[in-house]
Amino acid sequence: MDTNGSTDSKLIRSGLILALVCAGQFMVILDIAIVNVALPSIQIDLGVSQSDLQWAVVAYGLFLGGFLLLGGRSADLLGRRKVFMTGLVIFAGASLLAGFANSLTVLVIARGMQGFGAALTAAAALAILTATFEEGPDRTKALGAWAGVSAFGATAGVIVSGVLTDTIGWEWIFFINVPLGIALTIAAFMFLPESRGEAESSFDFAGAITVTSALLLLVLGVNKSESWGWADGRTIGALAAAAILFVLFVIIESRVKHPLVPLNRITDRIVGTANILAALVFGSFFVLIFIGTLLMQQVLGYTPLEAGVGWLATSLTGLVAAGVTGTVLVEKFGARPILFSGLVILAGSMLGLAQADAGSSYIGGIFPFFFLAGLGIGLCFPSVQVAAFTGFTDRDSGLASGLVNTSQEVGGAVSVAVLATIAVGLTNDLILGGTEQVDALAEGFQWAFYVAAAIAIVGAALALTLGRAGAVQAAVAEGEEASPEPAS
Repeated sequence: MDTNGSTDSKLIRSGLILALVCAGQFMVILDIAIVNVALPSIQIDLGVSQSDLQWAVVAYGLFLGGFLLLGGRSADLLGRRKVFMTGLVIFAGASLLAGFANSLTVLVIARGMQGFGAALTAAAALAILTATFEEGPDRTKALGAWAGVSAFGATAGVIVSGVLTDTIGWEWIFFINVPLGIALTIAAFMFLPESRGEAESSFDFAGAITVTSALLLLVLGVNKSESWGWADGRTIGALAAAAILFVLFVIIESRVKHPLVPLNRITDRIVGTANILAALVFGSFFVLIFIGTLLMQQVLGYTPLEAGVGWLATSLTGLVAAGVTGTVLVEKFGARPILFSGLVILAGSMLGLAQADAGSSYIGGIFPFFFLAGLGIGLCFPSVQVAAFTGFTDRDSGLASGLVNTSQEVGGAVSVAVLATIAVGLTNDLILGGTEQVDALAEGFQWAFYVAAAIAIVGAALALTLGRAGAVQAAVAEGEEASPEPAS
């Protein structure tokens, strides 16, 4: 028997699967960020107010986060390749609609549809990855590649957006997804094997609808509080309805036979902590991209292309750092110290950016902190993924991917909504008080960075409570119990 040939064939096959699912994830993450640089152009063309501008970002994140768990469950039950391909088709169709949008309403609907397609794609992709690579060094390395692509995609989106917006128009940030989605769908059909997880055949649609509606109402209440006022009945009603739906969601999950979110899973210390950390990491990073892009264009006067190129300091650094973290650092030191270090560095970058004003230069006032942000997020991405997947098997890898991706996207979307509202409210107050618009915008963005830094600091403190999740991988691979070692 040619064992070397068999091994080589297996490596090629697993490498091809990794490349395909990473490509799908890259497209999903790219579109989280790709709209950011185009926001000022969209605002002018569609006549959008500063406070409503965030919905072009938030709608995608909320539908992505709200349906990831259903996407993960669907992948386990219906087939991971099938759900992956379905998500790509929906994503490509919604992108076409977004490119032809002539109003904010149409754009937000299209972005929500994109988010739904992205939820199916991302959850299935991560489930395919974890089903292909066994828990241990191989999975850690694969997750490192996945995290590196995610980190690069998040900032590559703003670079691509800058080039397209400055040359052929913001509509093309959506149109380019159509041929990419079609090509990936064909490749998935040809090269991805079908796989399933659980044998059960039920879906918790009630849970998915309830939690997504709750999140949308929460963000609506926070967003409109700036114009309606916190004491307004509409604000109170939206927030109260969100709270009621969250409670209803917990009740549903405790009673249905096959819940979207098994409550015993999220109450597990390692799993629960890792998913909270995922929300805090992405909450900080998405705010960095959203506010940082507006800072460069609206305060420093950069063109979309200049703003996009400015993010290279973050994207290239994040790509390298994530690759090293996933292949070396997490295996050697465990998730806890790497996550702590990454979040402290990320907080430092936010505090540095909070000092920027209309007179700041790129080299002295922006570049060092963009570089630090790339380093911080490159350390955080792989380690939080490894921690979140500790103890999950092939049978429930769809659930694991849904949980961690939901935490990431919801954390990012809600943070952007809250901090954009803070920035807009403060900016409007300063303008009414006689402050020049550019200075008022700068101060509003500064306070958003301060709050984002506080989120990262809270995450760093929480990271210290993690066991050395990454350090147990070798033991798990040998068949031992997947329980965390004592923190050290």
